Amino acid sequence: MKILISADMEGATGVTWPADVMPGTAEWERCRGMFTSDVNAAAQGFFDGGADQVLVNEAHSTMRNLLLERLDERVEMLTGRHKSLSMVEGVQHGDIDGIAFVGYHTGAGMEGVLAHTYLANQITGVWLNDVRASEGLLNAYVVAEYGVPVVLVTGDDLTCDDALGYAPEALKVAVKDHVSRYAAVCRTPARTAADIRAAAKEAARLAVRREPSEQGPFTVAVEFDAEHLAMAVTVVPGVARIGERKVAYTTDTMYEAIRTFKAVTTIASAAVEEQYG
Repeated sequence: MKILISADMEGATGVTWPADVMPGTAEWERCRGMFTSDVNAAAQGFFDGGADQVLVNEAHSTMRNLLLERLDERVEMLTGRHKSLSMVEGVQHGDIDGIAFVGYHTGAGMEGVLAHTYLANQITGVWLNDVRASEGLLNAYVVAEYGVPVVLVTGDDLTCDDALGYAPEALKVAVKDHVSRYAAVCRTPARTAADIRAAAKEAARLAVRREPSEQGPFTVAVEFDAEHLAMAVTVVPGVARIGERKVAYTTDTMYEAIRTFKAVTTIASAAVEEQYG
């Protein structure tokens, strides 16, 4: 049994505000340890449940946040940018039996601690086939095309609620309870590590490869907070404006959809001005 852990940081233990996840800040340096604790607990739980291999794919920002030296010695970690499938890189090689979304969060325009979808601010909403989409939902559809089930999701309580829509069978662990976008009632790392490890052990039984999903076509709509961003991203083939601040595109597969989404967000990010956005 081989497990892939997609590790994001906004949904990690103790994280509640931007500086906690911004590389180079004192707050980020402190929170790296708690983020690593969450990921390590998940890995150890999967080993407890019978996994032979656990690959951790760093999925936050620079993708260089976890402390490798604090991980269980059986773990392997994929760190750094750039990757074909970004947050779920590694799932495409045909040897992954289950995936865990650790440290995940809700999507742009939704309630949740540090809620966003790829870009921290500029995107106000993303929809997949008219359903509001978080990163978890988008990535769940991607991995389904490779026959890999989502078996564990950790984050705030609203992230766990969101996961009911895209991974109803997966184990969920809330490491904090949402109060506002920048506030939460947090559990201690010792407590969350125990909860995550226990859930991962149980989740290992769900790590059974399935028939690859063919649910396309997929229409992705993205709404920005400024009209010039919508204009800028139309340089991506197939992306067209459907409103003053909104664009959409359609693909046959989620592989194509997520790669196009990455292109759209990269261009939009480059079009943001420091003061006016």
